[in-house]
Amino acid sequence: MKYKDSIISAAKQTIETEYNAIKNLISLIDDEFAEAVSYIYNSNGRVVVTGIGKSANIATKIVATLNSTGTPAIFMHAADAIHGDLGIIQEHDTVICISKSGNTPEIKVLVPLIKNSENKLIAITSNRESFLGTQADYVLHAYVEKEACPNGLAPTTSTTAQLVLGDALAICLLELRGFSSKDFAKYHPGGALGKKLYLRVNDMSSVNQKPKVFADSSVKDVIVEISKGMLGATAVINDAEEIIGVITDGDIRRMLSNNDFIGNLTAKDIMSSNPKRIENDAMAVEALEVMEDNGISQLMVEAQGKYAGIVHLHDLVKEGIL
Repeated sequence: MKYKDSIISAAKQTIETEYNAIKNLISLIDDEFAEAVSYIYNSNGRVVVTGIGKSANIATKIVATLNSTGTPAIFMHAADAIHGDLGIIQEHDTVICISKSGNTPEIKVLVPLIKNSENKLIAITSNRESFLGTQADYVLHAYVEKEACPNGLAPTTSTTAQLVLGDALAICLLELRGFSSKDFAKYHPGGALGKKLYLRVNDMSSVNQKPKVFADSSVKDVIVEISKGMLGATAVINDAEEIIGVITDGDIRRMLSNNDFIGNLTAKDIMSSNPKRIENDAMAVEALEVMEDNGISQLMVEAQGKYAGIVHLHDLVKEGIL
C-alpha cells in the first residue's frame, strides 16, 4: 500500500507524544490537586465545567464522567456563558474552567464574572502563569510540551491531558464517596453495562416457562414438557418441589440412539442427577460464569431450596450480558 510506512510512523509518533505527556502528568499531581478534590467533595453544590473550542468538548465528557460516578455536574459553554448562560452557576457550585493557554478572550471575560459571584474556580490549564492560572483558586496543571499535530496547532496532546486530569478528578471523588458497583448501576440502568450490574436471574427465569417432571414420569411426558417449555430442558423434581435432576434435549437424542425400545423408560433413567443450579436472586453475570465454567446452556434456578425455573444462555444473549 502506498504511504503505508508513513501512516504507521505518524500514528506511532502521535501515540508516543501523547503517552509521554500523560506520563509527565503524574509528577504534576500535587497538594493543590488534592485540595481541589477535597473542596468539591465537601461542597453542597454541583460542578459546572466550562471551556471553549476543543476544551469545551473535553468539558462535556468530564461532566458525563462526574455525573455517572456520583458527582452532580453540568456543562456550560464559555462563549454562551457571557451571553446569558451564566445563570447556570448557582450559589454553592464549583466551576472548573478548561483552557490550554488560559488566555483566550472568552476566558478573560468569564473568569472575573465567576470570581465576582464568589464561586470557587478550578483551572485545568497548561499554563500556570496565564490569566486563568493566576486567577483560579486551584490549578490542575495540564502541562504538555507539544501537540501531536506536526504543525503544533490542532489540540491533540493538550486535550488528552485535560481529559486524563478530569478522569483522575472523578475517580478521586468516586473513592472518597465510597461509590460502589450498586451505586454505579443506579446511574447506568440501560444497556449491557447496566444490566450486568443490576439484572438478576429471577428477572429472566420468571418470564420463562417452568418445565418440570417427576422421577417416574414417562419419556413421552418428558418430551412433551421439554417441547412445551421451549428451553431445551426440563427439571426433574420430587414431591417437595426440590430439584433432583435435569433432562435436556441432548439426553433425549442419546436415549433414542442407545435404546430400541423406550416404552419402559422413565425420567429417572435418563436424567442427569444433581444438576448445576443457582439461586433466583443471584446476579445474571453469575449465571453466565456457571454456564461458561461447566459448558452448559441451561441452568436450574431455585428459591430457598425449591425449584423456581430455568435460565437459558439465550436469555443472557438477549439481555446483552454475553
